[in-house]
Order: sequence, then C-alpha cells, then structure tokens
Amino acid sequence: MHLEVTPEVIVSQLEIGKTESSIAQATKAIKNTKDFEKFSKHIISLNDKLKHMHGFVSLSNSEPYFKIKCDSTTDSKEIIEEFTAEVKHWSNKYDVKLQKVENKDVYYIIGKN
Repeated sequence: MHLEVTPEVIVSQLEIGKTESSIAQATKAIKNTKDFEKFSKHIISLNDKLKHMHGFVSLSNSEPYFKIKCDSTTDSKEIIEEFTAEVKHWSNKYDVKLQKVENKDVYYIIGKN
C-alpha cells in the first residue's frame, strides 16, 4: 500500500488543527524539506512512537520545517535520554538530516542527507 503524504494528510495524522493556515504551513515545510516524499510516511510513525515520551512531530512556528520536540520541562532525565536516542535512531535509519536547537530538546527535519 502506498500512502501519499499530502499537507492535509500530515496535518491530520500529526493531530494539528486542520485549518487553511496549518495546511499552508505544512505545504511550505514539505517544499523546504529535501526529498520529503522519500521518508514522509516515517514521520507519522515517529510521531506515534514518541507519544509515550511526551514527544511529538509538529510544524515549527519559527522555521519552515517540521520539528521533533519533547516536553522536557516535565520529563525525567531518563525520558529525555530515551527520546534523544529514538530521534537519533530514526534519523540514522532513514538517512534524515536534523538540526538540533541549542539548549532544547527540539530538532528540525531538514531532509535527506
């Protein structure tokens, strides 16, 4: 089965409010993410995997990319370590370049390496 990850699909699957604004933002993020279509369906599975760690994939309000974030203000050191390990594993497995935000548990999904 082939799943085409359109802006509408990604907004819905990431549980972002489906508005004209969010769809436009997702469209921009998709266009700015190198080879997005080669790993797009794996973004949705990453989001599901991070939920129990209070992590998620969403749209960035400050950069034209998708972001991976952990709500580290309420989480233990062990959960942050598990979150970081899972994000790095996902990035390596699908050969995706991430950009870490300094001093935060946030990564921007830049695209394929």
